[in-house]
Amino acid sequence: MKYFSMLIKPASSLCNLRCRYCFYCDVAENREIPSYGVMNEETMKILIDKTLDFFREEVTITFAFQGGEPTVAGLDYFRQFIRRVNLKKKSYHYIQYALQTNATLLNDEWIRFLKQNRFLVGVSLDGYALQHDAMRPDAKGQGTFARILENIEKLRQAKIDFNILTVLTRQLAEHPKELFEFYLEHHFDYIQLIPCLPPLEELNDPYFLTPQAFFRFYDEFFQLWLEELKQNHYISITLFDNLIPLFAGVPPQQCGYLGFCSMQFVVESDGSVYPCDFYVLDEYKLGNLRDCSLADLSKSKILSSFLQGPRRSTKLCETCRYAQICHGQCKRLNVCYFDEQFCGYQAFIQKHEAILRQLAMTLRRQA
Repeated sequence: MKYFSMLIKPASSLCNLRCRYCFYCDVAENREIPSYGVMNEETMKILIDKTLDFFREEVTITFAFQGGEPTVAGLDYFRQFIRRVNLKKKSYHYIQYALQTNATLLNDEWIRFLKQNRFLVGVSLDGYALQHDAMRPDAKGQGTFARILENIEKLRQAKIDFNILTVLTRQLAEHPKELFEFYLEHHFDYIQLIPCLPPLEELNDPYFLTPQAFFRFYDEFFQLWLEELKQNHYISITLFDNLIPLFAGVPPQQCGYLGFCSMQFVVESDGSVYPCDFYVLDEYKLGNLRDCSLADLSKSKILSSFLQGPRRSTKLCETCRYAQICHGQCKRLNVCYFDEQFCGYQAFIQKHEAILRQLAMTLRRQA
């Protein structure tokens, strides 16, 4: 069966939080139009109709909503979206929904809707209160930790599948033990830990996760994770979930871990389409769903240029014995992995190679 995923920004870059490091706020500020506002009904219908019409055989389609903050678009937007999909889908269309949210707006009505439509929910939570509130205040400068934790409990009570997305800032990376214990305390077993990016074309950012901070954090965090694993408690962590299978010859789940890009079909609220969430910039616009089919967008010269673009590397890469595992990593994220003098990814693998290979062998036997 084919699989297709579309990443939709129903409220563009609009958000009710003022996170210190927001990469999408930085992206939006580098466009001629920073925000396209909330997606209108006509654009929504075009998006749904063209996606479903494109597939004439069995396919699993995931409509994933991100932002900005997607819930700012309002619950009525999502209800209309679901109704349109249900009206237009065929028997061979298997539809899945995902929502990445700061969870501050998830009232009981939202919870019922997410439950009814089987959404997978990603909740943005930067660890324990002290760290989270310092990085993710609301528009009034108030902390959001307590509200989010309360709404996570609502998700849990409703038995809605959710995971936690934590942005690993330089500040949070100094506290691997506290962060790990926080996850254990709250029984969070599915964690997306993503490195905090610097602004475009700028590395002098106080929150940016440097390669040195990357290594120090994961060196300790991995050992804490292993202790839980020895007690038959597996915690899903993005880096480990993708790196360990590579030692077993199993392709990673996440884009970028093989060093090349793949088309992500990121749709802004005006219907314009981009190849990657990190590059929703005017120069990477492939076209607009109002004017183009998915086939047209897939053949875009801008897309070809983006996918085949040059990769960043250093002299360290030329002699690295792990080059066939790393491949230079994601071209936007790799500034967090290596610089001209040091590669945190290499240092981590080198120190823990034996156990990584052992875990990979176990994975291979279980496959």
